[in-house]
Parts: sequence; C-alpha cells; structure tokens
Amino acid sequence: MNMPITQGTSEVQSVGRAVDILEIMATTGGLMSVTELARKIELPIPTIHRLIRTLVGRGYIRQSPSRHYALGPRLIRIGESATQLIGASARPHLEELVACTGETANMAILDGTMAVYVAQVPSPHSMRIFTEVGGRVFPHCTGVGKALLLQLPDATIRTILSRTTMPSYTENPVTDPETLIADLQRSRLRGYALDEGEQELGVRCFSVPVPGAPTPTAISISGPAARVTPESTDKVVPLLQRVASMLSAEFESEAFL
Repeated sequence: MNMPITQGTSEVQSVGRAVDILEIMATTGGLMSVTELARKIELPIPTIHRLIRTLVGRGYIRQSPSRHYALGPRLIRIGESATQLIGASARPHLEELVACTGETANMAILDGTMAVYVAQVPSPHSMRIFTEVGGRVFPHCTGVGKALLLQLPDATIRTILSRTTMPSYTENPVTDPETLIADLQRSRLRGYALDEGEQELGVRCFSVPVPGAPTPTAISISGPAARVTPESTDKVVPLLQRVASMLSAEFESEAFL
C-alpha cells in the first residue's frame, strides 16, 4: 500500500503530521484539545483524531479526564536515550574546556521549567564544583539556567518563572521576574550568562547558549569564586563561545545522530 508523501519532499505525510502534533504539544507544555491542535496544524479535525488515536495507542500521547491531550509516558524513554547520546557526544568538547580552564564544564538542557545537566567533566582540582548528571536545578539562579532562558521569548520566560516561584538558596539571586528578564536581555547583548553565588555561595559560573540545538541547550564553566574571577571573563567566555559554535555545527550536520 502506498503511503501519502508530502509534495516536493521525501517526507511521509502521516509521519510528518504525527511529529508536528508531538512538537506542538511539547512547545505549549500543557493540555490541548483536538480543536486547538487542528487550528495550529491547519488540518481537518477527523485527520487529527486519527493521528491522535494512533499516538495514544502507542503511549506517546495521553488523554486527560477533561478529554484534552498531553504528551505520554512512552516519550520519557526516548528522551532519556537521546539525552544520554547528546551528553556522550558532547563530552570531548567539555574535556577541552576543562583542559583550557582547569574548571568544571557542564552541559544542560531545558526540561519543562527546570535545567537538567546532561554531561559534566569535573575539574582536576581537589576543590571543585560537582553536579550530578541528571540533576535538575531552577533556571533563574544558575548560569546554565539563565543561558537556557535567554533563548526563549519573554512571555515563555514569565510562564516558567511563575511555575517555579523562583526560590532562593542564597541571598544573591534575583527573585523578581521582570528584573530577571531585564538581566537576561543584558546577557543576550554581551553573549553570556553569569551566576554569582546564586545557587551556591562562593561559586561563580559563566555560561553560553548552544545555537541550533534541538532543544534549548547551554554549556558552562563553574568553579570557586577565588579561582573563577571576574577577570576570567576574557579567557573563559571566548572558549565557551568557540565550543558552543562547534557543538552547534555538529547539531546542524546531524553528527549527534
């Protein structure tokens, strides 16, 4: 049986539409009705119903008691495998950062309202920063978290911050959404985000976004503030930006696949 193909491409139409549904639901981050999906994808409601039934049957979408739809648990396993692959592929680049700076290098992605570490190479120093791979942190008070947020529209940032309530672990973090958004705008202009003891006292972190990643991604260098000083900016930030460009090129060339 011939399957429908999108005109002018080699894409299987039904597969492409199913992926569109999953991506739109992931972007909205909440429950959606069939009518909302049909409006966003510009497809007839019966077509959306057929695709939804298939995805529900496979566990990739679930139906709520309100008869709205959300992403299903089957996607967790796929996401975990993809995250592990990205982390493993990024490790050589993080090792280069550690070799050049002597400090701990991290990669994190945005997962809902949290930053999740997917790779780390620790500093060789006995006094160093350690964050467990898979660890989740609030984005407003971490370097990688801010570098993730600055890739998003302000409206999306406000939604994330309203859900996290912006808790404080030290006296240093910004806990007002509008003040943080203004700070993120300054970070966009200068090309990097900074954590000044906001997650942990005595720690400084420089972080930059990784452009072209399939989901908001950032890399960072973290260390004791006595070693990672404000004067480190001129050395650390260009290194981070160079490695981010290399990672971006690999994403775009599908080297991570």
